[in-house]
Amino acid sequence: MNIAHEQRVALCAELKLSAVADAAVNLAQEASNAEWSYLDFLDRVLRAETAQRQSRSRSMLVRTAGFPVVKRLEDFDFSFADANKKQFTELAGLAFVERGENLVLLGPSGVGKTHLALALGLRAAENGYKVRFYTAADLMREIGTARRQERLTTWLTSNVRMPKLLIIDELGYLPLDKAGAHDLFQIIAKRYEIGSLIVTSNLNFGQWDQTLAGDNALAAALLDRLLHHAHVIPLKGESYRLKDKRKAGLIERRTAANAAE
Repeated sequence: MNIAHEQRVALCAELKLSAVADAAVNLAQEASNAEWSYLDFLDRVLRAETAQRQSRSRSMLVRTAGFPVVKRLEDFDFSFADANKKQFTELAGLAFVERGENLVLLGPSGVGKTHLALALGLRAAENGYKVRFYTAADLMREIGTARRQERLTTWLTSNVRMPKLLIIDELGYLPLDKAGAHDLFQIIAKRYEIGSLIVTSNLNFGQWDQTLAGDNALAAALLDRLLHHAHVIPLKGESYRLKDKRKAGLIERRTAANAAE
């Protein structure tokens, strides 16, 4: 490494242009061979810096989204889940996020609701949107912690209002007490016409009062806001996680008769 290069690296570091030093070296010979103008060379170097910054930013958005695992639409078995692949391909274009619309995925355990929510969340983060993922249980737990630490307002601003897409997974698996039901309503209300929500639930809408401390009025008010600008997709089928055990005859296949029992 010569002195001129060391000075260039130091200047780039001072200006926080981390990609410029390497890009300038790599592009210099190409510029000479192609007889680029000085401005063409500068443009290519700045584009390299911009690309690296965008890549770092999107990696950070994925890391801070709270995804428990990485899931992609390309890995989802649409034929097994009896889901409309075209519908989710269109959602993956993220127009619903840009328009601030909601997505509600309903269905029994194991049909892929969480996979689809995570995949759409990952697609949004990789496209530069701020995303936050919570299970309903974790969301209530963090709200309780923030309230006890007297930082609830700050927490709500950072984790509820700021994300362009908020994902609440597994709503309905555990019933909420009155305080939790009120907190959930406030979250939906704060997101209303501000940013997008993806909510997954094993309950149909007529059962949501069960998870909201039996409060019919609260359930109606929450659903009114959630569904005003929403895509609602019911998912059917057997549990994907248990399909191999069913094939082996270790678990009885679910039927309409035994499902009703």
